[in-house]
Formats: sequence, C-alpha cells, structure tokens
Amino acid sequence: MTDPWVALEPGADPAERVRVLRRAHETFTARGTVPRPVRQVVADSWRRSARAGVGPDGTASVELTDGDLGTYRAEHPLAPVMPLFRELLGTFAADGEHLLAVCDAHGRLLWVEGHPTTRRKAGQMNFVPGARWAETAVGTNAPGTAVAVDRPVQVFAAEHFIRRVQPWTCAAAPVHDPRTGRVLGAVDITGGDGLAHPHSLGFVQAVARAAESQLALLAPRRPAADTPELTALGRDEAQLLVGGRRIRLSRRHSEIMVLLARHPEGLTGDELLCALYEDESVTPVTLRAELARLRRLLGPGLLASRPYRLTVPVGSDVAVVERRLETGAVTAAATAYTGPLLPTSHAPAVVRLRQRLADALHTALIARRDPDLLADWAHAPWGEDDLDVWRALAAVRPTAPVRARLAALEAELAAPTGWSRPAAR
Repeated sequence: MTDPWVALEPGADPAERVRVLRRAHETFTARGTVPRPVRQVVADSWRRSARAGVGPDGTASVELTDGDLGTYRAEHPLAPVMPLFRELLGTFAADGEHLLAVCDAHGRLLWVEGHPTTRRKAGQMNFVPGARWAETAVGTNAPGTAVAVDRPVQVFAAEHFIRRVQPWTCAAAPVHDPRTGRVLGAVDITGGDGLAHPHSLGFVQAVARAAESQLALLAPRRPAADTPELTALGRDEAQLLVGGRRIRLSRRHSEIMVLLARHPEGLTGDELLCALYEDESVTPVTLRAELARLRRLLGPGLLASRPYRLTVPVGSDVAVVERRLETGAVTAAATAYTGPLLPTSHAPAVVRLRQRLADALHTALIARRDPDLLADWAHAPWGEDDLDVWRALAAVRPTAPVRARLAALEAELAAPTGWSRPAAR
C-alpha cells in the first residue's frame, strides 16, 4: 500500500491525515483477514496529534536536564508518592522488563525507572527523565494522552502516532490533587507485548488511586474558615466565601475565579484571553481592567499576576463533585451537584468544563442504575430532556408517568425538527 506517513507531511490536510492513519492502522494490526478497528480514544488522539502538527518521524525533546530536573522533581507534588510508586510498580517493572514512568501535567517525564536493558532501548527514543511526552509533542502515547484526556489510557504498538514508538505498549493513569481535583501528572508502565493485557490498565489505575489516597493523608489540613470557598454550580453569578465575607461576583469575575481556582499554578494573560472570550478581537487591556476590578473586590494579597494566580488554595463545589465521582461516591456527587456550572456563561473554557462535569455525572448515574438518583436528575431542570437518563429510569422504574415522558421525548426525537441532547445540563 502507499506509505501512510506521506499524509503527515507539512501542509497535508489534518482530516486526510487521520483517514490515512486509520486505514494504515487497521492494516498494520490486522489478524488474519479481518482488520481490528481503531478504538475511539486512539482515533480522537490521532486527530489531536495531526492538528498539533506532529510528524511520524518526530522524537521527544529533552526540556529539563541535570540541576533543573533535580530541582523540579524535588518540588513537584508527586515527589512524596514516588516511594509508593516504586513499592507497587517497581518489582513488576523490573521482573517483566518494563519501565515505571511518572510525568507531570504537561507530559514531561520526571522519573523513568526499571529494567536496565529496557531503559537503554527506551533512551534511543528519548523516553528519559526531562523529556516532553505530551500528546502535542509526540502524538498518541499513554502518559501524554492520559493527561490530555484526564483518564486512564492504554496504547498498543501501532496505535502510537510516531513510528519509533510503535514497538512499545504502555498504560498510564492520571493522578489528581485530592483536594482540588486538578491533574498533577500520570503514572505509566511501559514495555513490550507483555503489557498488552487489560489488567495492565486496571493495575496502573489502582496505583494512581492509591497515590491520591496517600497524598490526601500527607496534605496538611487547613481550618475550614481559612480556606476560601467558591460556589458556582447552578448559579449565573458565583459566590466566594473568604475571610468571613460573602462576595457575590459578576459573571465575568465568576468565570475568572472558576478558572484560576482550577489552575493554582496560574494562567498567562494570553491563556486567560483564550479561555474567557469567544471574540478574538477582545484586547488584553479589557482583560487587565477586569482583573484590576476583581483584585480590588477580593482585597489585598489574594490575586497575583505574572502569571495570574490565586495566592492561596481555593476550594469549589466543582472540585467536590469531581472528587466524589473519582472515588465512586456517585450519590454524594449527585447531592453536591446543584446545577450546571455558570449555566449562562459562554466563556469557551467554562463551557468545556460545564459539559465535562455534567457528562461525567450523567454517565455515572446511568451506570449506577439507582432509580432515585435517576429520577432526581430526570426531574431537575437540567435533566428533564435527557433522553438517556429517562430510558435508564424507565428500565429500572417503569411507572406510567415515566413511560409517558419517555414516549414523548422519543416522539420529539423522531420529529422532523429532531431532538438534540442539551449542550449543557
């Protein structure tokens, strides 16, 4: 067949890149005469990789070396759980001739440990500490894709985007700050065909959850009154409780606070502009004026700049729901979910977060099949048109009113105007 990588040359159409890659992958992974279809998580990752301009012959660049790497690792939030990673994964990696790797939230490898021979082979493709293995840098790979999509990922052989990585198989799971819910990085196991088993993904996911539990035990507890709390679910204008004061924020200030609370490391002015404004004509001056007003409202010392960041951790109801979902506490998560995040906001980053949170809870409720939880969602303003939930509710509680509502929704779906799932519940 024609070399599929020709489609990845600079200037090639991204959509055509993905189509060619998909056909190539199905050919490369065929067993007998029946090709194995590309998994959705891989196809989506290939599309992102193509849009990022990643080429098939690329390689990872080493961004941190020597003293810089040592200092960064020592200060990184995952450093305290490295002994746990080594205890749970170290022997498995050494005995199976695999590698244990840990990356930060930007896909930079901080630690790569394991079998010496495997380490030498991995070094030939720059799978080494300090190298950047973000999806936008080297395409589809388990640690980079795991932090990109914020969920466990296993990548087999030719599913990797770059040629030289295709002999490898890897499985990675993101690790979150147990208090804020933000991604700290990912733990990864990388090796050969021996890792091509679903249990590998379950194993590394269990290790990530153990690390989060350990981080929760190690984190110093702050008095509740000392931690600012942001309430933004089900409200067009968020409320901030800080220093005994309740501050009602404007819609724009609400969006800014939601984003800064989610990014304690800070955001540059350009990042905030992209996150907040659909209109690309909005100038940095407009944003600086909003931030100046917010700084005066919050009081001295809470909002810093270069990058813009909050000087103390800020809790939020969004983080509470996310943490409860992560631990499988679906009932508690549903109780804490008082409505969509800033429902009238059109800020791109807020819209994405709102949809992601609603989708995660929606999926968890359907999987749980609890009739009371499903009914609460279905009868809430944000769930009254949620066809999937009404179908799940009818399956476990087929009362006449439930069946009638489901029939009405399905009739609307079949109508010429069609029915579409709400953009945000």
